[in-house]
This record gives sequence, C-alpha cells and structure tokens, in this order.
Amino acid sequence: MSPATASCAGHRRILVRHAWRELIRTARRTYADGLVVGTSGNVSVRVGDRVLITPTGVPYDELGDDDLVAVDLRGRQTDGTLRPTSELPMHLAVYRSTEARAVVHTHAVHATAVSTLVPELPAVHYAAAAFGGRARVAPYALYGSEELAAGMLRALAGRSACLLQNHGTVAYGADLAQAYDRTAQLEWMCRVWLAARSVPGLDPSLLTPGQLEEVAEKLKGYGQR
Repeated sequence: MSPATASCAGHRRILVRHAWRELIRTARRTYADGLVVGTSGNVSVRVGDRVLITPTGVPYDELGDDDLVAVDLRGRQTDGTLRPTSELPMHLAVYRSTEARAVVHTHAVHATAVSTLVPELPAVHYAAAAFGGRARVAPYALYGSEELAAGMLRALAGRSACLLQNHGTVAYGADLAQAYDRTAQLEWMCRVWLAARSVPGLDPSLLTPGQLEEVAEKLKGYGQR
C-alpha cells in the first residue's frame, strides 16, 4: 500500500469513527427526548458508499466504539458483528432514492397518534414548509418489510419527512443534526394539531398551499450566511 493510499484509508477510518459516535449520540437523544421507548426506532448515516446503522435489539446506552455496524447500499454487511436493525430496507430505500446523508426513524407518541387519524398531517403550522409541504402518512405494512419501504417512499415524494400509519416517523437530512431536527419538528407539529383539534366545537385554522409556498421561499434565506 502506497503512503498516499494508506493516508486516504486512515482518513476514511477517522471519518467513519466520528460518524459512528455522532450516530450513537443522536440515537441516545431520541430516547432522552421521548421519541422512542426501549430499543424501538433506529438511526443511520451515510459515509461514502457505506451506511452506518444502529443494530437490532441493543439499548442505545450500551453502544460503544467497538459496536460499529455498517452495510453497503445493497444491504450487505461490511463492518461489525452485530446484526443491523430490522428496518434496514427502509433506510436503504431512502439512500437509494434521495440525496439523504442521514435518516432517523422513531415511534414518537403524537406523530404515531396522528398517523392513525388522517392521511396527512394538516398544515397547522408553517414549519410544514421545511419538509416540502404537509407530511403524508404511508399506509401500514409489516415492520422491516419491503412493502413498508415502498409505501414510505411514496409518502416521501417531494418531502423530507413522513408518518408511518400505526407506526411512527421517518425523516432524512444532509446530516444527522438536520434529520433529527426534522423528526423533532414533525413530532411537535403533530402535538400542536392534536391539541388544537381537541377543543370541543372548534376546528384549527390551517395554512393554504400558497401560504406554505411563501414560507418555503422565505426559508431559503433563513439562518446565518
């Protein structure tokens, strides 16, 4: 191995290790923030042609540096001895079909409740524009199945987050921070809608498609430059 090749391989290992540690922090955050219970939910991040992903059935607080699990985009395990999450097909479907670099899947309480009530989350807040519009609900399918992954992709068309009927949420982003933020925002909007519709005799006011488009345009200049 040439010095240049060795240096490149060493840099790649550092990137993978850093990404794995960030993945663990994000997974633990979903638990700490009440978006999952037990070992439910899963998190992944893409590094080059590999996808690092949480293993199945392992509490997040027990994961360490030596527990790294990685697969290629075809689902073949390339690193680690622990088995990947059962929702691997769903994560890989997102990476194959979008520019996602990170995916967060949760069983958030309010979002799961909303998924049982409506085919899409009503536009109760302008934050919906950050997802590309009103979050759709993918039809129920067995967890870990290709059918679930296919339904999720249809719900994600033109969106960066969706609900899974009687199941939970999926959100993706350019990095783990963005994927997590979208997950948390979606859960918050579901909570707002459920609170507003619970008032007897009153219906929540909703934003129009035009109003959401106006917000989407303004968001292009949001944040520091």
